[in-house]
Amino acid sequence: MQSTNHEPIKAVPLRHPIRWVVALFLAAISAAFVIDAAHRSAYDWKSFGKYLFDSRVIHAAGVTLALTALSMFFAIILGISFAVMRRSPNPVFRSVAWLFIWAFRGTPVYVQLVFWGLLSTIYHSFFFGIPFIHFNNFYLGFHQAISQQFSLFWIAIIGLSLNEAAYMAEIVRAGLLSVDSGQEEAATALGMSWWTTMRFVVIPQAMRIIIPPTGNEIVSMLKTTSLVTAVPLVTDLYARTRDISAETYNPIPLLLVASAWYLFFTTILMVIQYYVEKRFARGHSALIGVAS
Repeated sequence: MQSTNHEPIKAVPLRHPIRWVVALFLAAISAAFVIDAAHRSAYDWKSFGKYLFDSRVIHAAGVTLALTALSMFFAIILGISFAVMRRSPNPVFRSVAWLFIWAFRGTPVYVQLVFWGLLSTIYHSFFFGIPFIHFNNFYLGFHQAISQQFSLFWIAIIGLSLNEAAYMAEIVRAGLLSVDSGQEEAATALGMSWWTTMRFVVIPQAMRIIIPPTGNEIVSMLKTTSLVTAVPLVTDLYARTRDISAETYNPIPLLLVASAWYLFFTTILMVIQYYVEKRFARGHSALIGVAS
C-alpha cells in the first residue's frame, strides 16, 4: 500500500530578468524625456498655460465637440441604414448601398470636405419638388439657394457624416454577419417580417460586436474634425490654435494646447466606451461562464 504522505510542493515563481531590464530602460527613457521637455525653452510652458484655458480655445473646443457629436449621430444612423440595405433581398437597395460605400470609402475625407466647401459654387440652388414637369415655366416645387439654406458649419457636418457613414456601414454589417443565421430562421418560423427580425433579433445581438469599433470611430472622428479647415470659416480647435500661433509667431505651445484638449476629450470617450462595452457584454460573459 502506497503512503499518502507527500512533501508539499515548493512553487518557485519564474524570474524575468530581461523583462525587468527592458522595463527599467523604458522608464529611464520616459523620465529623461519628461525632464528634458520640462526645461526645454522651445515648448514655452508659460504660453501653454496662458492659452490652455483661453476663451477662444474653449469656444473652439466646443465647436469640435459639436462637430464630433452631430457627425457621429448622423453617421451611425446612415451606417445602420446602409448596412441593413446591404443585407436586403431587394437588389436596388443592395446596389445603392454598395455604390455609396464604394464612393465615400474610396476617396480621402479631406478631398470630400473641400468638395462640400465648394458646393455653393457648383450648385447655386436645390430644387425641391417633381423634376422635369412644368407648365408655362411653373414648376411643381421650389428652388432654395444653398447659401441661404445651409451654413458652413452644417456643410462640414454633412461632409464628415457621409464619409463616416461608409465606414460605419461596414462595421454594422460585420456585426450583423456575426449573428448566427439560425436566429433569423427562427424569427421567420415565428412569422416575423424581415425588418422586424433585423430590428428586434439581429441588431440587438450584433451590438456586442458593433460597439468596440464604433467607439474607436468616435475617437477617430474627434481627430478628423481638424480637417474641416477645408471648409472656409469653420473654426474648430486646431484651426483656432493655428490662428493664435500665427499671431504670436509661436506655434509649438499652441500645438501642445490643442493636443492637451484632444487628449482630454479622447480620455473621456475611452472611459465611456469601456462602460458601454461592459454593459453590452454582460449576457455574453454569462453564457461563456455557463458553457465552461
